[in-house]
Amino acid sequence: MEVRIDKFLWAVRIYKTRALATEACRLGKVKVNGSVVKASKNVLVGEKIEININPLHKQIEVIELLNNRVSAKMVSLYITDLTSKEEYNRVETIQKFAFEKRDHGEGRPTKKERRDISSFKDI
Repeated sequence: MEVRIDKFLWAVRIYKTRALATEACRLGKVKVNGSVVKASKNVLVGEKIEININPLHKQIEVIELLNNRVSAKMVSLYITDLTSKEEYNRVETIQKFAFEKRDHGEGRPTKKERRDISSFKDI
């Protein structure tokens, strides 16, 4: 059985649509065994795939090939997630500090507060 990389990434729910998977391959965000691939490349069992989904750098290994999209519960039968816990923690920290919350009624930040926020984010 032969399966294209874009179809495989769509089938195991890495991307919501096959068009998004194809676009990621075109932009060089998908690597198989360390080399950037086109969307038409066929996937083999045992290959390691690196996917850059900003800001996450995900690594998976192909266990079994499939043609059709499967439910989220069945994805673990087809791929192994090799992404480290540190990577998930790093992304969680980035998302936690990327959002600014102000209490209701405080209004807009002053010029000094904006500078402080800006200098904090640059670090």
